[in-house]
Amino acid sequence: MSTDDTAASAASDDLKRKFKEALDKKNAQHRSGEAHLDGDSAVHGTHAAVTKREFRRKSG
Repeated sequence: MSTDDTAASAASDDLKRKFKEALDKKNAQHRSGEAHLDGDSAVHGTHAAVTKREFRRKSG
């Protein structure tokens, strides 16, 4: 291995590390509000009873 390969590899590893840190930071902020433990559900009850539909023939 030459020194150019080692320098390029080190720069690549450093760049990968920076991107991973940024992604971890972004994901940590995104996950912070996902639990909704203090929120209220949108569902508060069931629907009213469904009545049977009545079909009538056309008279004309």
